[in-house]
Amino acid sequence: MIIQKTYYPTTALEDWVTNFYLRLNIQLPQEINEDNIAKEQRIFLHRKKIAPFYQIVGRYRGITIDIRESKNMQREMFFHELCHILRHSGNQILMNKAFRELQEWDTKNFTKYAAIPHHMIQYIPLTDENVIDHMVSIFKVTPKLCEERLIQIKKGINQSSLKNCVLTLN
Repeated sequence: MIIQKTYYPTTALEDWVTNFYLRLNIQLPQEINEDNIAKEQRIFLHRKKIAPFYQIVGRYRGITIDIRESKNMQREMFFHELCHILRHSGNQILMNKAFRELQEWDTKNFTKYAAIPHHMIQYIPLTDENVIDHMVSIFKVTPKLCEERLIQIKKGINQSSLKNCVLTLN
C-alpha cells in the first residue's frame, strides 16, 4: 500500500543507493534482505559473537556481523560493512585521519540511505504521530536510525518546499 508520494532533491549518495537497489530489483521495504544482497554481490555473510568487520582477501569478500546485537542493529551493521566493501578501498589502519573520517562519514550516510532508501519514502506515514514506530516496523532498523533518517527526509522536503515557494514568487 502506498501511503504518499514525497520527493525532494536527493544527494548523489541517495541516488547511488537507489540505483544499486533497482539494479537488484529491490523496490519494496520487505525486499531489503541482507542475505540476498550479500549473495547477489558475491559477499559471504557471517554471523558470530564478535565485533562487526569486513574483509577482502583476493577474490574473497566477507562481512561478519555480531549476533549478540538485536536483529535491527545487525541490519545496520551489515549496511555499514557493505558500504566499505562497495564504495571504499585501502586499509583504514594505514590511512590518514581525514581520509578515514571521510570514509566513516560516507558509511554513516550510506547506512541511513540503504536502510530507508529514497525510493521507499512513499511507504512512510510522515504525518503520523507514531511515524518512528512505523519506520522501525517497516524497515527493521533501530529507532535511532529511523529518527536520524526522518530528520534528513523532513529537511529535504522543507528545503524543496522553500525552493518551490521562492520560484513561485518570481
